[in-house]
Amino acid sequence: MATTADPRTTARNVRIEHSAKRIRTYLGGEPVADTIRPLLVWEVPYYPTYYFPAADVRTELLEADGGAKHSPRLGDARTFTVRAGAKQAAEAALRYEDSPVEQLREMIRFEWGAMDAWFEEDEEVFTHARDPHRRVDILASSREVRVEVDGTTVAQSSSPRLLFETGLPVRYYLPKPHVRMDVLELSQTVTHCPYKGQAQTWSARIGEHVHEDLAWSYPTPLPESQKIAGLIAFYDEKVDLFVDGVRMRRDEKPD
Repeated sequence: MATTADPRTTARNVRIEHSAKRIRTYLGGEPVADTIRPLLVWEVPYYPTYYFPAADVRTELLEADGGAKHSPRLGDARTFTVRAGAKQAAEAALRYEDSPVEQLREMIRFEWGAMDAWFEEDEEVFTHARDPHRRVDILASSREVRVEVDGTTVAQSSSPRLLFETGLPVRYYLPKPHVRMDVLELSQTVTHCPYKGQAQTWSARIGEHVHEDLAWSYPTPLPESQKIAGLIAFYDEKVDLFVDGVRMRRDEKPD
């Protein structure tokens, strides 16, 4: 994706880039916005948000609801209820018509979770917009990885896959034959990652105690993450992780 930083927003410490991707969002089975001219706006440091030119939004589906939101950097916004198909989503759209960031005044943003679906080109995207500067590398390794829960070894492997993702700690994905599946119980928790796909989550039963949501796996990851398909990783911050015999500190950043 070609992106170009916009220097006009630098002074206000707001990062904005143009994107060449076609972006669509749906509600109630109907397309609400469809553009090949989106902006990526980093409202938070961790990932960007899509903004649509007003001309590429079906504004007849938007109804002013009297709501307002304030951003210290972007100014004051009016909110709109989105009505499409048989659904409605209150305060699901907003517009900074008098924003000090001039580039945003003709743009409309939608609340991610309020909409039914998002697409980059023809591929559905989950959780949040993808950061074009974020990278995921998955490498085969011969490091010895051992996982303990309450002093009990629940996994041990000398053939892990190491996943390096920008801004996150290294994650160690282990083959299921190297994991004690007899102590793992499939959880009802399901998570999504815009770079890896939908994950199932596992809890561990050690004696009479159940440790909730300790591990996860991507049965059918996105194409760029196929190397971890079916492998299991553990939250470093919830288990005792040893790599080549060295105990790793518990990291507090979630996957």
